[in-house]
Amino acid sequence: MGESLSARNIVKHYGGVVALSDGNLEVRAREVVALIGANGSGKSTMSKVINGVVVLDGGQLLLDGNPIHFPSPQAAKNAGIATVFQELSLIPQMTVAENIWLTREPLNSFGQVDRKAVKRRTEELLGLFEGTYKTALHPDASIASLPPDEKQIIEILKAISFNPWLVILDEATASLDSRQVQRLFDLVAKWKEQGKAIVFVSHRMEEIFRIADKYVVLRNGRTVGAGNIQDINEKQLIKLMIEKESVLGFLRGGAKSEEKIEKEVALEVENLTNDGLRGVSFKVHKGELVGIGGLRGQGQRHLLHSLFGDILYSGIVKLFNQEVRFKHPRDAMRRGFALVPGDRAKEGLLYIRSILDNLLLPSWRRFGFPLKVSNARTEATQVGSHLNLKMAGLDEPVSSLSGGNAQKVVIGKWLMRDPQVLLLDDPTKGVDVGTKAEFYALLTRLSSQDGKTILLYSSDDEELIGLCDRVLVMHDGMIHTELSGNTLTKENLIGASLGASQGDRE
Repeated sequence: MGESLSARNIVKHYGGVVALSDGNLEVRAREVVALIGANGSGKSTMSKVINGVVVLDGGQLLLDGNPIHFPSPQAAKNAGIATVFQELSLIPQMTVAENIWLTREPLNSFGQVDRKAVKRRTEELLGLFEGTYKTALHPDASIASLPPDEKQIIEILKAISFNPWLVILDEATASLDSRQVQRLFDLVAKWKEQGKAIVFVSHRMEEIFRIADKYVVLRNGRTVGAGNIQDINEKQLIKLMIEKESVLGFLRGGAKSEEKIEKEVALEVENLTNDGLRGVSFKVHKGELVGIGGLRGQGQRHLLHSLFGDILYSGIVKLFNQEVRFKHPRDAMRRGFALVPGDRAKEGLLYIRSILDNLLLPSWRRFGFPLKVSNARTEATQVGSHLNLKMAGLDEPVSSLSGGNAQKVVIGKWLMRDPQVLLLDDPTKGVDVGTKAEFYALLTRLSSQDGKTILLYSSDDEELIGLCDRVLVMHDGMIHTELSGNTLTKENLIGASLGASQGDRE
């Protein structure tokens, strides 16, 4: 088992793009190092260098003080390094057990797969997160049947199944609810006691200060700060990351609209019911930004997709006091609805197509047949500029963008349709602080100035508190509590998320 890993003066180029120019990181056994930086700062590339996914162009890796080279992920695994990826590496058609033990199945004395041993060892791993699952998770469950949080848990279990000494958690908490995050952090504490080292990549400041012993900050491919977490505060960290004071206000509610909300009811929902919803009713006014809170998987996704015509429902939906019934997303789109989905890789973008193609996806009919390309380019350029989209050009593949800029394309393609109702499914998940601030300013402008009606589900409690006029907290497929004004506090939000009554929280 290793004791330390050092990445020194790491350089990595992708064609003409410099991903890392002077990346430095050191992690030792029995400590958690938070790797922090804005999207595009080089965090993912640094992780990929350490786990052998990409080969460095300059600098060196040292394992226990000795130079080492990882030409492949398997070479890094052989050195005891495991990575939990945010973009899952699981095979959907296979079972939980098959994914965890793929190519490493325990064999019996006849050289055949020992199915009893596979089942037993998988059940032992699943037991680490016992009590946090929403399904009856078992070794033979199909990965495709699992919700996103449980897929992420399987990714974690797969990584630790071979008992690595160094674990890289790359945005591993982004898909987990608060109970699952707490269980993971309990496990991290045990791993430290066992002599493991952990590199923790996250955009969530609360988690960083909760779990990390040390920090390393990357900016534009360079390490610009490192030290003990107890010697720095959140404001100083953010300043290191982005060199902008302007976004700090957004993190503490500075973006919250003080404009008076119009009294006209734009969206009214009565007794919305289906497999994931149990009689949901609420109203949203024109120009209002309403949050949807609660633990992940309590019906938030069902609500947004039902309103977009993607999931059938019973109940009544009214738009400006006129009943509408959407049987297909195109029906919702015609009436001015837009949905920014939670999984941009699967539901929001075509990664093999250009930025321009992606921006035009919902709108290309407006530009005629044959397509009036110059008109489309002009509008796409305007939207890109409006969103401060950092790109080499509209013809570049959308896969060339950082996570935050890719998310801007997901939102931008809908803004080209000038929607009246925006449904947002955790749009800033895995997005850096600077890009979040731009989103917050955009959403505030769309609601308070442009009069858009916005429903925002977020897994970030501080985001809901700081940004929204009201928050509808969902629990078990229903709206458990509505919070606004003085009642919209973190304590009340967490309590309602867990199903506690107002009296229990006082």
